[in-house]
Amino acid sequence: MQDVNAGGHDTVYTQSMLPSPGMYKLDILLKRGHNLAIRDRGGTSDPYVKFKLGKKEVFRSKVIYKNLNPVWDERFCLPIDNLHEPLYIKVFDYDFGCHDDFMGSAYLYLDSLELRRFLDVRLDLLDSQCPMQDLGFLELAIMLSPKDGWDREVTMLLTRSWKRTSKQQSQRLSEVHKKSQLWRSMVSISLIEGRDLIPMDQNGLSDPYVKFKLGNEKYKSKTMSKTLNPQWREHFDLHVFDEDGGVLEISVWDKDTGRRDDFMGRCALDLSALSREQTHKLELDLEDGQGQLMLLVTLTASAAVSISDLSIHLLDDPHECQQILNKYSLLRSFCNLSDIGIVQVKILRAEGLMAADVTGKSDPFCVIELCNDRLQTHTVYKNLNPEWNKVFTLNVKDIHSVLEVSVYDEDRDKNADFLGKVAIPLLNIHNGEQKAYILKNKEMTGPTKGVIFLEADVIYNSVKASLRTFETPEQKYIGEESKVSKQLLLQNFNRVKRCIMFLINMGSYINSCFEWESPRRSICAFLAFVLVVWNLELYMVPLSLLLFLGWNYFLLASGKETREGSVQAMEDLLESEDEECEKDEKDSDKKGFMDKLYAIQDVCISVQTALDEVASYGERIKNIFNWTVPFLSWLAIAALCVASLLVYLIPLRYIVLVWGINKFTKKLRNPYLIDNNELLDFLSRVPSDVQVVQYKELKTEHRQT
Repeated sequence: MQDVNAGGHDTVYTQSMLPSPGMYKLDILLKRGHNLAIRDRGGTSDPYVKFKLGKKEVFRSKVIYKNLNPVWDERFCLPIDNLHEPLYIKVFDYDFGCHDDFMGSAYLYLDSLELRRFLDVRLDLLDSQCPMQDLGFLELAIMLSPKDGWDREVTMLLTRSWKRTSKQQSQRLSEVHKKSQLWRSMVSISLIEGRDLIPMDQNGLSDPYVKFKLGNEKYKSKTMSKTLNPQWREHFDLHVFDEDGGVLEISVWDKDTGRRDDFMGRCALDLSALSREQTHKLELDLEDGQGQLMLLVTLTASAAVSISDLSIHLLDDPHECQQILNKYSLLRSFCNLSDIGIVQVKILRAEGLMAADVTGKSDPFCVIELCNDRLQTHTVYKNLNPEWNKVFTLNVKDIHSVLEVSVYDEDRDKNADFLGKVAIPLLNIHNGEQKAYILKNKEMTGPTKGVIFLEADVIYNSVKASLRTFETPEQKYIGEESKVSKQLLLQNFNRVKRCIMFLINMGSYINSCFEWESPRRSICAFLAFVLVVWNLELYMVPLSLLLFLGWNYFLLASGKETREGSVQAMEDLLESEDEECEKDEKDSDKKGFMDKLYAIQDVCISVQTALDEVASYGERIKNIFNWTVPFLSWLAIAALCVASLLVYLIPLRYIVLVWGINKFTKKLRNPYLIDNNELLDFLSRVPSDVQVVQYKELKTEHRQT
């Protein structure tokens, strides 16, 4: 066997033995690998091999799952037009939904090969980052032949090779769906509390939070400030992909703003030791630290989650469909309250997708997400109009969840490129209806290129769904971290501004009734006020809300009023912000740091002023009770005494009636009266905490000389 190392090559056959430069064919038999590197947590890897000539990938092998000594036995043929360009061979560990891990590489130098003779070659795998690490080796059999009389043969072999590769890739991903995507069970975790944790801050306390990791899934708890005995009271679910359960890794950290968080301890939980369908109360001691964590852990069997072809799916069988309908019927409303229903999604095809590759094509695949459940189709290579024809079945844990379908372009050398996305609330799905959805951009604010065809069915129990509505919703922990964004800051500020302006406009409308700007409207409002206050009973409050909901439903059902107005206003707002953001991005190269800072100055000033107003009124209410200004506190005592006496002696109905009559007739009694709000005027006299510091008198220190 000839040894060819990645670092260099031994020229066994001289260049004089080769014919003049021209076209060659290289027959390769990829046999096996030996002692490959471990890249997965289970102590194994899922290796596959990529062959490159120049910067172009010419062949990719199938994936051998959970094996460090894989046997491929794959044969293919490559056209070679430059013997001085080596064949670059790279081995990767396949990770579903993540970036594949590098396992080593080697070069095969073609000018060292003898013609028309099969040679056994051993390639030692190396990593330039860790040159001393043993990454194993590959065994190949190769034969280099000259061009003579094989033009047609090479074309046919190359075509078959690429077709076979694409077919193998599709088959490989189909196997991944069955082996790597479908979780075996679910583990429900309730993080209750921590006890006697180690202090990490100078005040003798900590700001602890907990990280959980199970396979590729992660969860991070909220941070509890300034405590060594935190009470989290959080609940979440993780998917278990290993048959034996796997190991749940737990670590505790201290949150530090502006610098790296401090490690406080770790522990591990072997899920295979837990019995299923039973809640376990666990108190885990932290290693490399001190203290304990208290958890409630329940390992449950996986519900109806499946991936199938379009020809065979769950609801296609009348018997299976009837069983599901019986399972979620109203007669079984109080059986297993957490199992609300199922959703079946048919991902049929897409048309007119964006070209993400330099060849003008894409390698699209779909990812379907329902809260923290995530499944994926196979990849259709070099196609802008792919057909997947896959059926996904997922369990519904909350009927208010949103089904998200994203389309990506596969790229093995880097992260997948985003092509488009649609979001469909489960309550908006019409069973059995095939629809074409226009793909949206990553921010979901506008359209992008392409249309995707979907069909969905939702079967659920309405009683369970109603009860689940009043429980804490499941938080989505598979997502991007929040980042500072001028566009997002401006968008949220405008949203708050719209809500505040609605309240201000409503207040102005009510105030116009007091001001008698329209006598007819003011008279009607006055009579309505007197009738309501005089006859008001407590049950009328929810009844009035019920009537308001019913009136709006009547308007929507009759077509006299639609929600398009408010939706269109929000779309216009988001589009204008997107246009402004694109304009800023075009000018970003011309702007310096200070220019970018000035660009968000107006928004920051508005937010700063609004926060100051809210904080000031809160501090003023506190300072009344803190006797910061004794005169105002005594005045508040007098006003509260009078108010208590009036409410005790006079029914509240009469007090509100007198107040309303006074407000309505004030303008009639004195047309030139300047209106005011007595409560806000009183609070404006109370200093805020900032003003208290500003008004504080500095004491002079007398020193003897």
